[in-house]
Formats: sequence, structure tokens, C-alpha cells
Amino acid sequence: MVQNIADKIKTGELLKIKDGKNTYTGTLMPKSELGSKNTIVLKLDNGYNIGVEITQKTKIEILKKAKKEQNAKKEPIKFDSKKKTIAILHTGGTIASKVDYETGAVSASFSPEELINMFPELTRIANFKSYLIANALSENLRFAHYNIFVDEIAKQIKKGVDGIILTHGTDTLGYTATALSFALENIPIPVIIVGAQRSSDRGSSDAEMNLVCASHFIAKTKFAGVAICMHDSTSDTKCAINPAAKTRKMHTSRRDAFRAINAGKIATVDSKTGNIIFETKNYPIKQDKKMVVRKFKDVKVGILRAHPNMTEEEIGVYTKNKFDGLVIEGTGLGHLNIIAFDDKSKPNEKVFDKLKKLINSGCVVAMTSQAVYGRVNMNVYSAGRELLSIGVLGNMTDMLPETAFTKLSWLLSNFKKEEVKHMYGTNLRGEITERSKEEFFED
Repeated sequence: MVQNIADKIKTGELLKIKDGKNTYTGTLMPKSELGSKNTIVLKLDNGYNIGVEITQKTKIEILKKAKKEQNAKKEPIKFDSKKKTIAILHTGGTIASKVDYETGAVSASFSPEELINMFPELTRIANFKSYLIANALSENLRFAHYNIFVDEIAKQIKKGVDGIILTHGTDTLGYTATALSFALENIPIPVIIVGAQRSSDRGSSDAEMNLVCASHFIAKTKFAGVAICMHDSTSDTKCAINPAAKTRKMHTSRRDAFRAINAGKIATVDSKTGNIIFETKNYPIKQDKKMVVRKFKDVKVGILRAHPNMTEEEIGVYTKNKFDGLVIEGTGLGHLNIIAFDDKSKPNEKVFDKLKKLINSGCVVAMTSQAVYGRVNMNVYSAGRELLSIGVLGNMTDMLPETAFTKLSWLLSNFKKEEVKHMYGTNLRGEITERSKEEFFED
């Protein structure tokens, strides 16, 4: 059985795994409680993690046994009543991955003592609590996991913590940040999502600086809401605090991969001094309002990228499978090939008819742009006006496709469809800017 194969290997062992044509060599990470029972996670030599599915055909060779760890004496952490208390919630990803290459031991969750041992500078900033709430590669997360995060954040708020840092894999960090900002309304404390492009056991790791800067921001400001803290440049000088629902990962591996799109940074944090410079006056602070929690349901929402030669069958997939919503990444100002201008473009009319049928079936369809920067404006050209006429939403919005997807999914989880149609184009959490500014576009 597959389970018997997995039972023969132990956390911290160096493995060579052959799966068909692919061969992977890496250190076995702790098993994720949220992942598939037949999937293991390896930390490769380059510092990144990879998930590998174990089947009957998988061949596993143990290259090196994990040496027995020496249990270092853990000094108790002294509580300082003059400092704020921050809860760090670990969900997995590169930032929560550490390998001791001498012993082969792997740590993907940190107690407060282990955390302080790794990043001693944190003790100068605040008191810390640390919890493992998931150990998952971020691309494997689903809406149900967002709800787990929401519940734990609400639990920590009730306990009276002054701020929360959520560690997260960078690949879908923007989706989670957006999801939390919608699910938690009127958050009374800062919830800062932090990732790392390079794990904490590597010399070039960005993990410590991102954590330290996030801690300074929580400890020294009145900000209350969800935001993202990552490197602001390739150097180790400062981190950017970026808005949750306006930020995208723009590079696969650079430490400053995250950028605020169609918006400015909230602030920057000096990594050496902890000094904070706000880039805007328009940021959320604690309000005298009760926090409202609205979680996600397992709604079916898709993302469809417009492209030349699109066929009606591509739209038909969503009708046939009864999707609740669809976000279209349109071209330019928000277009789709729906107009026939000669005999060869006649199939475009079928695309339009199929899209109309999809909307009439009850699916909520919204438009975004592949251009990333700028705003959807379906008033300008005839194709856009035709799309508006059949009920496509999103006109004059400037949401990222992933933000639009997450927002539409959350709205469909909590409101009736007529309410969704109205609320989708309304700015709820800073996801839509009132006016596009030239300085938001980076060279």
C-alpha cells in the first residue's frame, strides 16, 4: 500500500525519489495536517519546498539518515508588561522552513522559544506567542483553509493580543491577504501577512527581516487591518507594508517580488532602526465597531483568460458545470472576442451567445484586465458596451484578477445574487481605487 511506503521514511532524512521520468533529491519535511495523505514535502538544496505524490510506482532511496537531535536547553521567555504582545500564526511555506543540515532535522513550526532563538532581535520589539495552524504549500490551500485562519485570528483577538503575524507561502499570499480582509470586517488590531522567498536556513534569507519589520510595524503604529510585509528592494534596508487587496507577487524569486498595483504602499519600515514612514494618510485604524466575521462557502468561481481564437466551448464549461461565478481576464479595457467583422471571425458571435447563456443561467460574470495596471472601461468600444448590455460586471474597477476572484467568491458565499451584483463594484476593503494615478505605474 502507498501508506506503507510513506511509513518507511522519517522526517529529516535525505531522500532520492524517482517518480516516472522525474527524480527529486531533498530533505523530508514534517507531514502537513492539511495536505493529502499520499503527498510528502521535500526541501531541495536550493531552499525551496516541493510536494511529491507517493504512488505504488514511486521509488524511494534514503541517502542519509537524520542524526539524533541534541535537545538544547530552552530558556524561558520573560514577559515584558511594557511591550505589546504579538501572536505569530504559522501556515507553512518557505518562511516556516528550517533545516539543520548537520543533523538532518527539520523544523517547520516554531515554539516561541525556538522563534526567539532563531530571531533574537524580536525580543527587543514585543512579547511573542507562536502557533502552528497549518503546514501547507500555499498553492494547495482552499477556501476551507481560509476559514481556519479566520477562526484562529478571531480567537487570538478575543485573547487580547495586540497584533498578529500570519506566516504564509508567497505563491498565493495575495489571495489569502485579500480573503482575510473581506472575511474580517472592522478588525481591531493589525494582521500582517509575512512570507519569505528564501528559507531561514539560507544566508540570503529574507525571513528574519520581514518578520522583524512586521513586528516593528505592529508595535509602533495604530494601524488596524490586514496588510502584507515583504522586502521593499533587493537590499536589506527596508520592508514595504502593502495593502492586502491590491498587492501581487510580480517575480518568481526576487526578495522584493511583491508590489502594490494601482495603489501606493501603506508604509516602509527601516530594517535597522525600525523607523516607520507612512506613504499615505489613508490607512485603517481601530474603530469603535464590532468585528464582523463572514467566512467562505465552497462556491464555484472560475477565472478565464481572454485570448485570440477563443471558442464557445471554453465558455460552455462554466455553464455545463453550473458555476456560481466567473472572472474574465479581458484584453485592454476589458474586452473579449465577441464581434464578427468578416466570415473568418463568425465564431466570435458564438462566444458572445454562450456568454449570454451563462449569465442567464444565474452565473455572475465580472471583467478584469490582463494589463494589470489601469482600469476596466467597457464604455469606450462596442465590444465593451455589448458585454455591459448582457450584465457583465466590473466596469470602471481596477481590481487584480485574483482580488476579483476572491471578492466575488466571498460575496457569493455571504449574500444574495442581486446584492452581489451591487456590492461587486463597490469599494469595501480598499480593493478599488477612486482614481487611477500615474505614479502607481512603476517603470
